[in-house]
Amino acid sequence: MKLAEEGKQISSTKMLISEIERSRNPLEIEKFFTMEEKLLNHLYRLEKEDAQRELKLNMDYVGMYTESQKMDAVECYLISLSSIIARHLEKNHFGAQKAYGFNMACFMFIKVKLNNQNTMEFADELIEFYMQVLENKKQPALRHNTVNKVVLYIDEDVESSATVEEIAKKFNVSTSHLSRIFREHTGTTLVEYINIRKVEEAQFYLRFSDKRISAIADQFNFCNQSYFTRIFKKYTGQTPRRFRSGMNGEYFRFSLPDEKNSQSL
Repeated sequence: MKLAEEGKQISSTKMLISEIERSRNPLEIEKFFTMEEKLLNHLYRLEKEDAQRELKLNMDYVGMYTESQKMDAVECYLISLSSIIARHLEKNHFGAQKAYGFNMACFMFIKVKLNNQNTMEFADELIEFYMQVLENKKQPALRHNTVNKVVLYIDEDVESSATVEEIAKKFNVSTSHLSRIFREHTGTTLVEYINIRKVEEAQFYLRFSDKRISAIADQFNFCNQSYFTRIFKKYTGQTPRRFRSGMNGEYFRFSLPDEKNSQSL
């Protein structure tokens, strides 16, 4: 009985695929993949506004041909797109575990947050998320090898409670020397950079999850919620609660200097 039921489902799926193929002009299908390629290129080049515009066009295109189930089609498309980006991350030194975590975070975000009333705002928000992750996977381009390694170490485990002293010990340098060279090459102190990265990551838990603010503060190893709120406001200009309430507010981002490329110019 179960096999017969599964056979019917497979047959029904094949019929649906055939029907879609017959009802679409080959040029229209080709256009969709061209549009998606443009979107991916904008994403991988970190061109946020272009990517946001292109994603909305793609969502409209998908919805146009599935009018009776438009939201289901858009949701499935966004989940598929997130998987494509996760695969790109995994192949570009992001690591399988982190790429999988990114994919699952996108899946949950799409399932929980997307609705008929917020599709355009949601598209912008999703691109922000993609951009943050894609940008953070870039290798630092600082001229000091130890500073590059420290940046990668911090970025690899942002939620860590590691102190300046512990990081200095790991890289076999004195605390004072590490603090000096880090500031010299990044323009910020090591303590500030650790807090900056925590704030950058915490933004997405505030927007994309239902976790309590106190739980997010604990997750990122802030001593208490009040201190987390103070640090968060210092860099973003607003409290965690206010940031969470706005779907389409700007994200705080910090960029390290590109010393290697600027040196060669």
